[in-house]
Amino acid sequence: MAEKNEELKQTEEAKQAEATEATEKPTQAEAKEDPVAKAEAKIKDLQAKLDEMEDKYLRSQAEMANMTNRFKKEQASLLKYAGQNMATAILPAMDNLSRALEIEVDDEASKQLKKGVEMVAQNIEAALKENEVTKIEALGKPFDPTLHQAVQTVPVEEGQTPETVVQVFQEGYMLKDRVLRPAMVVVAQ
Repeated sequence: MAEKNEELKQTEEAKQAEATEATEKPTQAEAKEDPVAKAEAKIKDLQAKLDEMEDKYLRSQAEMANMTNRFKKEQASLLKYAGQNMATAILPAMDNLSRALEIEVDDEASKQLKKGVEMVAQNIEAALKENEVTKIEALGKPFDPTLHQAVQTVPVEEGQTPETVVQVFQEGYMLKDRVLRPAMVVVAQ
């Protein structure tokens, strides 16, 4: 009985092995299609990888172009306003020179000193203009909060227009299109 069980077991194993071989062995038609199917699957896989790599390449190219443009804009801005700190530092000295020139003098020595201060002020003004630092025109102009800082308001007098600058306490300056310091003004209201 043990032998019969052993034979049945071996027979079943043999049948299973044959069935497995039969399913694993493709027919001649399947054998011909199998390499084509494999090749097509491989082509699809390679095409997907190619598309992914091409997308990554295009994105990195665009990112590099954006970085280059951003760098060029930042560099142009830095060059455009390169003298801003220097000009801002010089403005108080210009104010002091202007105040010194407003003083009336009587004797000859004071007149010579005032003439020297006037020459220094003119040279500094010329240097500022060469570097595109200009005064903000304020007196008699309409009040503009982007260019003027109102420190006082006065009632409108005869011949004055409302919202107009009637007195300048401190000159304002611009570097190209950027306000370095707004003009401190009195506005008629």
